Amino acid sequence: MIPNKILLRQFVPVTQGLAQCEFAYKGDNYKKKVREISNAWNQTYRMKRFATNPLTTLEYVWWWGKRVNDNVPISSQENIRPIEEHLQVIPSELEIIKQYFEKRSSVLEKKIKQLEKEKMQLGLDIDVQKLQVEKMKKGENKAEEDLNSLKKDYKKLRLSIRTTGLGKTLEQLR
Repeated sequence: MIPNKILLRQFVPVTQGLAQCEFAYKGDNYKKKVREISNAWNQTYRMKRFATNPLTTLEYVWWWGKRVNDNVPISSQENIRPIEEHLQVIPSELEIIKQYFEKRSSVLEKKIKQLEKEKMQLGLDIDVQKLQVEKMKKGENKAEEDLNSLKKDYKKLRLSIRTTGLGKTLEQLR
């Protein structure tokens, strides 16, 4: 391979005369001027590579032959990881926060369901206690009514005993 005779394709930006190309983005044909400048910048030119034999030293030629492309990582035996670790998906911070909130919301949903069950149980307990209170009030009212009727019957009985004279003592009878 002879580097002196190889023609290289390079992108050479056209910068000559740009100072005169400044213009305002208004007026007639400004789009045409922009297109011309853009096309001038996008053109490629062929250049011959300079033969710089006096400038290149043997050390440079040796270095050029031995150089390693820095973009290609060299694997060392110490840092070899299994393919599973290479393919492992590392979650982003947003995904970690999302997972945390999903776990937190599921825990809170469980607590809410549990509290709703407790609320329902307490509501049932309240209903049962209300029924018991009503029964006790009815029983108390009935007992009071029975007591009042017994008092009336007792008063009537005493009155009848007095009127018939059965309630007189022995001394009163003599």
